[in-house]
Amino acid sequence: MAEGNKFNLKIITPDREFYTGDVEMVEFNTIEGEVGILKGHIPISMIIAPGVLTITSDGESQNAALHAGFVEVLPDRVTILAEIIEWPSEIDVDRAKAAKDRAEARIRDVLEGTDIARAELALRRAMTRIDVTQ
Repeated sequence: MAEGNKFNLKIITPDREFYTGDVEMVEFNTIEGEVGILKGHIPISMIIAPGVLTITSDGESQNAALHAGFVEVLPDRVTILAEIIEWPSEIDVDRAKAAKDRAEARIRDVLEGTDIARAELALRRAMTRIDVTQ
């Protein structure tokens, strides 16, 4: 049970329960911009956009690469249903850099049939992976 200024955070993926615990704050990107959630937040549901998720608990922060999903915010708990989320230790930085280079090339050298929106999303995901490992 969350006490004081903490609330319960649960992050679930199709493969695992990524995180469960009482936290002071969680920050992440949505399709409408960056948000930070504290205990007592008004109820809201949002669509997640690729970016760094920051979990703050007991004055310590942890970062993860959050790529897509949905979030339900209630005054005493937040549930994130994530398609993909990774701790920095789970990320292959060389692979992320190669994916970034490929996405940039697709955007720069547009060929017929290139899905620019998909290339831009791949670029954001690669950059998020790189950012969270630095």
